[in-house]
Amino acid sequence: MSFSSDAKREITQRKLAKPCCARAACYGMACFAKYFDTRGIVIQTEMESVAAYALKMFQRCGVQGQTVEKVRPNGTLYEFAVKDPDEVGKLQALFGTTGAEVNLQIDPDLLTGLHCVSAFVAAAFLCGGTATDPQKEYSLEFLSNRTTLSHDFEALLAEHEFSPHRTRRKGMNLIYVKASDHVEDLLTFMGASNASIQLMNEKALKSVRNQVNRRSNCEMANIGKTAAAYGNALKAIRYLEAEGALDTLPEPLQEAARRRLENPGLTLAQLAKTFTPEISKSGLSHRIKKLETLAAELQERKAKALQDE
Repeated sequence: MSFSSDAKREITQRKLAKPCCARAACYGMACFAKYFDTRGIVIQTEMESVAAYALKMFQRCGVQGQTVEKVRPNGTLYEFAVKDPDEVGKLQALFGTTGAEVNLQIDPDLLTGLHCVSAFVAAAFLCGGTATDPQKEYSLEFLSNRTTLSHDFEALLAEHEFSPHRTRRKGMNLIYVKASDHVEDLLTFMGASNASIQLMNEKALKSVRNQVNRRSNCEMANIGKTAAAYGNALKAIRYLEAEGALDTLPEPLQEAARRRLENPGLTLAQLAKTFTPEISKSGLSHRIKKLETLAAELQERKAKALQDE
């Protein structure tokens, strides 16, 4: 089951204690239904629990509807509908509408408190919303074909500081929340606290993964640099040795060269401890760099001599 479906299932299990909250939930479903007009209301969903929730909420508000299961090639569709003329009359009376409104707007009188707003937004999510799997990204969206309603809904979310945005997608109005903190807060506000916790956990896990990756990349880069440095030192020492120049150098440089050749895998700090008496890491580094400089100078002199011939 998807993250979005889990969040919706959690919302359908939410208890709405007050009648005004149940009405607000019905209002949210009506506003984001497939249609809500003089014919009544039809809500379509891929989740049986959402259709059952709609049936229960409208019954609680005195409106009797019906649920139908429609089997299709791409999956089962569950439909809740209120079409009986008498029930449609009750439905319109419940919201103070006629069904013939050209532009459906959110009536603030139907959202009498914060709990009612919460129930309304949660119901809107059940019918027209989706949440992206937090393993991929953080996003919560609401789709509607009603432009005025979408403007009102965006303003409602903004009023409660969820920082929504609005755009168009394939002819539909899209209201969305992107910032992870706001998605977490909105899920909790709608009654999907477990989904919110799951998102928080995933975000924390991503943060740990990123830190580990950054540390690993840094370590690999350092290993690469160290390996290159060791390779350059060995190359310089072997060049001096091949040219017969190594034996002409002062004893401290000869010893440094000899120990590096004998212990190519040791770090400078480890190699410094093999000396008797022990020398410092910086002292050994100075000797190795001196060997590299002498090798480079010898190469330059040989190259110049060849050019002069």
